[in-house]
Amino acid sequence: MSDLFAHPWWLFTTLLVVALIVVYVYVMRRRRSRALAFANLDLLKAVTPKNQDRFKHVPVVVLLVGLLLLTIAMAGPQAERDVPRNRATVMLVVDVSNSMKSTDVAPSRLKAAQAAGKRFADDLTDGINLGLISFAGTASTLVSPTPDHSATKNALDRLKLADKTATGEGIFAALQQIDTLNAVLGGPSGAPPARIVLLSDGKQTVPESPDDPRGGFTAARKAKEKGVPVSTISFGTLTGTVDLETPGGGVERVPVPVDDESLRKIANLSGGDFFTASSLDELNKVYSTLQKQIGYERERGDNSRPWLIAGTLLAIAGAFAALLLNRRLP
Repeated sequence: MSDLFAHPWWLFTTLLVVALIVVYVYVMRRRRSRALAFANLDLLKAVTPKNQDRFKHVPVVVLLVGLLLLTIAMAGPQAERDVPRNRATVMLVVDVSNSMKSTDVAPSRLKAAQAAGKRFADDLTDGINLGLISFAGTASTLVSPTPDHSATKNALDRLKLADKTATGEGIFAALQQIDTLNAVLGGPSGAPPARIVLLSDGKQTVPESPDDPRGGFTAARKAKEKGVPVSTISFGTLTGTVDLETPGGGVERVPVPVDDESLRKIANLSGGDFFTASSLDELNKVYSTLQKQIGYERERGDNSRPWLIAGTLLAIAGAFAALLLNRRLP
């Protein structure tokens, strides 16, 4: 019962409402029996409006229901609700390898990722520290985690493509930024929760094996050890291509299909979630889901306000109905 109400003992006051109902029924029956005993029945039927008999109990019923709701409000009903996080860290890690210039996602994978990332920064809860890492052959920290989300938006506009894909380096760089911030923010209540959001379109190329000490799978295991989930977004399609210059000066069209499996495994190893997106609209939906997961947490809290409002309005309505129908308060 304590899970449902903060002060369950106040529920005993509902017995007073039940007592009022019993007294009202008793008084009505006594009044009716006395009227039948001493009144001329034919005359009583002639002078008593039928509508009044039909609705005369409505004000009392409405008032008693209002009182019942108010007694429940006094017990402090509890409910789960979404509460904005004020202490949390999110590192946005974006792949800027050359495959991100593929136009299978209009206008290109990179430009779509930039647009969706800025929208994500706009929608993220104000109290969250947001940072940005870009990675290709190496990782670069563009924005250290800060509650100023405009810094991440500005940095997203400056992303530049480069060779190779070092997924593990991106995750390790994000973990280092989280550790640095936690050293500053950590106090008696401990370090704030953290999450890495990794957007990529392809398989790791540096180092060759993702299980290498600097590989993506190793980095995911390290994130799990630190309690930092990595949510991965596989962005692009299986038919993506890019045009690359050949040593002879020509141009070669190279397929760059997305690699769902490696990104799914990174999410699973770290305890995060895996998403796919093949358009800007789908990517925005993924970020919207992540924003709700990261920006809010479920907490049990006081939910007496709706009961208090409903009870008060019904009590007032009952009083007005009594004045209009019976010409007196119940």
